[in-house]
Amino acid sequence: MEDRELSIESRGEKPHCSDRSPIPESLSAPRLWRSLDELAQTDEFREAMFREFPKAASEWDDSTSRRSFLKVMGASIALAGMAGCVRPTTEKIVPYIRQPEEMTPGKPLYFATASTFRGYARGILVESHEGRPTKIEGNPDHPASLGAADAITQGHVLDLYDPDRSQVVNYAGEVSNWNSFSRVIQAEFESRKNTGGQGIRLLTGTITSPTLAAQIDALIKTYPNLKWHQFEPVNKDNEKQGLQQAFGKIVQPIYHFDRAKIIVSLDDNFLADHPGSVRYARNFADGRRMRPKQDKKDMSRLYVAESSPSITGAVADERVRAKPSEILNIARGIESGNGTGEFVQHVVADLAKFPGETLIVAGESQPPEVHALAAALNSKLGNIGKAVEYVDSVEANPQIQTESLRQLIADMASGGVDVLIMIGGNPAYDAPTDFGFAEKLRTFSTTNGKRTIHLSSHYDETSFLCQWHLPLAHELEAWGDARAFDGTATIIQPLIAPLYQGRSPYELLTILLGAPNRGGYEIIRDYWAAVLPGNDFESRWDKWLNDGVIPDTQAKAVSVSLTADATKQTAQSISSGTEIIFRPDPQLWDGRYANNGWLMEVARPLTRLTWDNVALMSPKTAEMLGLIAPADYLSKPKATIVTLAINNQSVRAPIWLMPGHPDDCITVHLGFGRDRSGRVGGTQEFQPGFNAYTLRSSSAMWFASGLKVSSTGDEMVLACIQNHSSMNQEGRDLIHIRKLNGETKSEEKRTVSLTLYPPRPYHDDVRQGNKWGMVIDQNACIGCNACVVACQSENNIAVVGKEQVSRGREMQWLRIDTYYAGKSADDADGPYFQPMLCMHCENAPCEVVCPVGATTHDAEGLNNMVYNRCVGTRYCSNNCPYKVRHFNFFQFSNTDVEVLKMAANPNVTVRTRGVMEKCSYCVQRINATRIEAKKQFVNGQREFDAIHDGEVVTACQQSCPTQAIYFGNINDKDLSRDGKGSVVRELLEEEGNYTLLDEELQTRPRTSYLPRYINPA
Repeated sequence: MEDRELSIESRGEKPHCSDRSPIPESLSAPRLWRSLDELAQTDEFREAMFREFPKAASEWDDSTSRRSFLKVMGASIALAGMAGCVRPTTEKIVPYIRQPEEMTPGKPLYFATASTFRGYARGILVESHEGRPTKIEGNPDHPASLGAADAITQGHVLDLYDPDRSQVVNYAGEVSNWNSFSRVIQAEFESRKNTGGQGIRLLTGTITSPTLAAQIDALIKTYPNLKWHQFEPVNKDNEKQGLQQAFGKIVQPIYHFDRAKIIVSLDDNFLADHPGSVRYARNFADGRRMRPKQDKKDMSRLYVAESSPSITGAVADERVRAKPSEILNIARGIESGNGTGEFVQHVVADLAKFPGETLIVAGESQPPEVHALAAALNSKLGNIGKAVEYVDSVEANPQIQTESLRQLIADMASGGVDVLIMIGGNPAYDAPTDFGFAEKLRTFSTTNGKRTIHLSSHYDETSFLCQWHLPLAHELEAWGDARAFDGTATIIQPLIAPLYQGRSPYELLTILLGAPNRGGYEIIRDYWAAVLPGNDFESRWDKWLNDGVIPDTQAKAVSVSLTADATKQTAQSISSGTEIIFRPDPQLWDGRYANNGWLMEVARPLTRLTWDNVALMSPKTAEMLGLIAPADYLSKPKATIVTLAINNQSVRAPIWLMPGHPDDCITVHLGFGRDRSGRVGGTQEFQPGFNAYTLRSSSAMWFASGLKVSSTGDEMVLACIQNHSSMNQEGRDLIHIRKLNGETKSEEKRTVSLTLYPPRPYHDDVRQGNKWGMVIDQNACIGCNACVVACQSENNIAVVGKEQVSRGREMQWLRIDTYYAGKSADDADGPYFQPMLCMHCENAPCEVVCPVGATTHDAEGLNNMVYNRCVGTRYCSNNCPYKVRHFNFFQFSNTDVEVLKMAANPNVTVRTRGVMEKCSYCVQRINATRIEAKKQFVNGQREFDAIHDGEVVTACQQSCPTQAIYFGNINDKDLSRDGKGSVVRELLEEEGNYTLLDEELQTRPRTSYLPRYINPA
């Protein structure tokens, strides 16, 4: 991947490593490294590697005799056994008196529903055990998910059981109830009927729910002077204004990345940030899959110009780094066709080669003019109606949200507001700092005659400043509806009765409308019965609930034509000084998911950081600002804390040197530094990260110039896993990278024959036995973490906290290794992603060293862990070259919070202190499928009791938005797919398929990889 710099000029200095000897070149180019420590061969990195791989360990000499050694080890094993056998106290289990008809103990039920992201629906299937939702997966019939689910969506199930959720109605800091609130607010509304609701304001986030929009419309008809405002800190204001400039009206783009041969991203992280990103990731990957043996030898080409490294830029074929203020000039150069710079020239040439088969996308962080230019380019190139369509906005009452909040605050200051009702959101935390919303809300709430109400899931920063706080029901507890990014409607159905006193926005609106006794089911059902009536409504309603989709509700494409102002150029302000860039956190987003332990602890893409946000910058920027010694390109064990100051506001933040980051600008992520989120996300005593909203103003919501950076002299420890679990890649060929222009030669399929291990007696036919294997397509992997959170949810993997992560004790069974290529941070190519899990080696080094046979090989090739045998010697971990085994140093799974136990998957053992754990290829899913296959064979429903291809889907495979993971039976030659056998078997023979460390160690892994391809201009 080409990576060019369009920012400040290089000083011509070359990075050096002092007197440290460099890592030898890889046996096959390009040379790969995982961190700046490794690149520079720092003392800290060498010490860590020495601890992981001590040299001459096999030659260790000691005077202790063999007999004495065995005596000591005998005592040690006994003590380890005592530690490993500690079990939770026995709990009494009471059976049903009357078992529900549809419920079979031990057999889960699945319900189709939806969760919302940025107000838009994503179709999901929720696994429920005896009335307990335990796992979220994508709904294959829903256009926004296609069966996949990103990390945030999967984290919703843990949010349901969050013990810090608001549980009661609160008035003026005291416990109250819904009846009291209903009496007060209905009297307030009744007293304002004569004035048409003068002085009443409603503040919500983005809403796509047809029913909720209809309720608000009904409220406004009853109270015509009531005003409805919307605000979310991560919004589409620039996109709306840009497309209005281009087409004369607010429309919404729908992209089809699988239809484009050339894709150009102007600072748009479309693989992660859009409401339709899960679908977009699948479409993008479909255009990039390489299967040379199947005559699929070409793929789309992605150009990315971006101001902050993203997973979209990571998979680009050609990427240019630029300060955010420079993206507009790049867009202008592409639109005019005569821009300077090699990147722009390549883009212009390729766009001309493939008219009607290209796509230009602009990021929400870019100003409206960039969006207008992108729309104009799509129109001129004939892309509209092909790779991009425009529809009327899916949002209800689309607004320029920042201006809407500004108007609300102005009305509050002028005395025009008496009653403020906020549904969701947290503007006291995330509103632009120049609005001063928190202080104005505090003053407003303490003024006589004013009323403030906040419906939210937590007693958060905004609720604390309001008179009334109302607990919000979780989406898995309440009825609702919402539209997807393309307009498709979904009924949101509850899977569990509300755990607390929470109610939905629909139920709050009925109170305001004077009908407090209407329930969510009645509200939603009556709306759709009126909108889509008919004699067969009952059957259609049941089908909608079953399928998770209301058919034929997607938005229709509208005709658009460019206005005279579409490419109008305004004077561009010249950037002065260092720029600051604001981005939502990849996992916590705008901060609303801050109290989710899974999302807080999962390592962020690219940085691999957990539990903190940082000030991201290039090494050259850090040197230019005097934060590091010249050419000392490395990340220290403790991060330097600096003060970031702009517009009379400042915060303290640790710095993080980021390969591929543009120079002279700094990225900060939103969503951290909270003080009323919960015990994970932040309290007044414990605040992970810093609050970047403090620096964000309404005039510069995404980037601003004039940032002042100064060192405080302080340092702090950051929990980064980038150097953990290193496979000691000196001279090892870990990631295969190919260029389609033939610069990188294809590797031949390697065979391994020399081994001291006895051969495994596997059958070679699916009718005689299974031989499980996995193939991971690195060309499709985008490093999004969906698989990591899926594995954590499926397998009851514990959250261990920042301190334990800092010690290298994170417990996730699956990690995504991130590598760079190049001889310095300035010219680094990458990153390249490699999902890493248990390889299930046929010649497993872990098995031969286990003294109690806790890690064993079964007849189907799985490397199993027998937890109640494990005595915690950790020999297996020491002997695993892939470093994919994890040890319970403490009782990580233990919790005194009863509600959290409800999130556990009952089909997976909860591990205890002193026990090793690792990926099992989701053996519980294999066994469940095997049981069903045998039952069908006995009942004559299938010819063999063998498992067909696709019947077993691992959790990581299920969640992957790009379908980068394939799992199946290698023995399946002809039973599946019309006699073609399993997909995994086919991919094992695909050109370029390779296994890790097999040639060096002869472990014969059951997990293999397909290479990463680059399609340069």
